[in-house]
Amino acid sequence: MRMFKKSSVITLIICLFLLSMVVVGCGGKEQSGEEPSNSEPVNLLANSVWPAENQYAIALQEFADRAEAETDGKVVITVNSGGALGYKGPELLKAVRDNLVPITSMVITQAEGDEKLFGVVSLPFLTRDYEEAKLLSDIARPYFDQASEGKWNQKILFMAPWPPAALWTKNQVDAVDDMKNLKVRTYDKNGALVVESTGGTPYALPFSEVYSSLATGTIDSVITSTPTAVDGKFWEVLDYHAPINITSTLELFTINLDEFNKLDQETQDTLMKISQEIEADMWNKISVYEEEKKQQCNENGITTVEPSDEFMSNLSTLTESIRANWLENEAPPEAKEIVEKFLTEVGR
Repeated sequence: MRMFKKSSVITLIICLFLLSMVVVGCGGKEQSGEEPSNSEPVNLLANSVWPAENQYAIALQEFADRAEAETDGKVVITVNSGGALGYKGPELLKAVRDNLVPITSMVITQAEGDEKLFGVVSLPFLTRDYEEAKLLSDIARPYFDQASEGKWNQKILFMAPWPPAALWTKNQVDAVDDMKNLKVRTYDKNGALVVESTGGTPYALPFSEVYSSLATGTIDSVITSTPTAVDGKFWEVLDYHAPINITSTLELFTINLDEFNKLDQETQDTLMKISQEIEADMWNKISVYEEEKKQQCNENGITTVEPSDEFMSNLSTLTESIRANWLENEAPPEAKEIVEKFLTEVGR
């Protein structure tokens, strides 16, 4: 009986030793101090309404490519451009809130119907150049962050500038009187109010209908930026470009806050670093980008007519009531703070 017990103990010791060797072998990474690898990457869809060759779709793809590379594959983002997912601009704030699409870019003023605060960056003739537009964007950013996270369940990744909205026409426009009776496609409320103030008629058409409406004479003019003029091949249906900088706007890139919060801190920091670098690069290049698109229009037959100081002064005076009425009757208190800080900074 004693011999049986002794041999059993020896056998048990041998089994335990062999088992410990297996455990050590399987856990070799922990023993060497290396982190165990994550099982699966986080896969996210991203949406752009713009064609793949558009600057803002390119920026979203750059973000996706860098996110995968710089997180060592922890985050994999699949970009769907050209509106392939079926969402339209005014729907996107809610779509990201509800995580129907985790990441998107959107023209910020198209979200103004849901979030009034966003309208502050597109008040007509508030900013006069890119330097002022960047200042307004920087002042507004903390307010936009708070609204996006607190009310809309999403985090702003970055905000990129659009070239200012110009006037594209069949006939040359040199003065306010030349804008009377124009039939103008507009993309937001402020643009429509500017057209009405000059005696024209605004048409709120989706961009997909602009070319055919110009070709058939339903409209004879468009308010938009140079990249969109190129996308629309305006030189086939229009003749003149008046860079009167009616409004400025931003392209907003956001991610669903729940999805962002699932990421570890290091990954979150990496995504925000990438975002800051892309945003800075886009601000640095925006004037060159606008000039390239303008030249492309000119080379294809569009004539650019620079506005006179008198023309611009008259437009600013004429539209002063639009800015005042919005701030007085529609703007949230935060928007008024933003404008006050901006005007103080620029000395107006």
